[in-house]
Amino acid sequence: MKIGEAQQVYREQVRAYQAQKGMISEQLKNARRRMEASPGGREVYGEEAAVLELTLDKLNEKQQEYQDYLSELAEQYCVYWNAAAADQQADAAQDYAVDMSKIMEVARRLMRGAIVPASDEKKLMEFSMEIYQTAKNVGAMMQRRKREKYDTLWGEEDDKEYDDPQEAAENGEASPGGPEVTEAADAMASVVPQAE
Repeated sequence: MKIGEAQQVYREQVRAYQAQKGMISEQLKNARRRMEASPGGREVYGEEAAVLELTLDKLNEKQQEYQDYLSELAEQYCVYWNAAAADQQADAAQDYAVDMSKIMEVARRLMRGAIVPASDEKKLMEFSMEIYQTAKNVGAMMQRRKREKYDTLWGEEDDKEYDDPQEAAENGEASPGGPEVTEAADAMASVVPQAE
């Protein structure tokens, strides 16, 4: 099951259990009121109150199990999210380092008085006007030497596509061992004594 799907299933279970607990709590309050309000109420309503308390405890226990698993799923979600974001950042840093080396090479070529493509000069200008002007000035002094002509360093640039971190996190595989999904009514039925 995917993490996003598992989160949805277990959140729905927690909500269902919460609603069922609200109803059982109300029934328990009413049973306690009847126990105290009527003479002999403990004997008449005591068993009903005890069953309701056990049912409420069972629902609390199961809901807490689901809540714990949701916390585990949230941690897994973060792991997948962070991994996808780290991939993007690593590629961006690598691309930046490659671009920096190209910019420095363009500046070096200009300082040697070489002819470089206008697109390369433009990238150097966009990076740093000061470095560009210095390189051009040094290059002008070096023009008396033999001039070299270079092809662009950037060539055709491809845009890399990245996974959406949210999508990666939601579609990651949830760890096995999640609690079995049990309807609130079934959990309650396991507590209620069987009629003979």
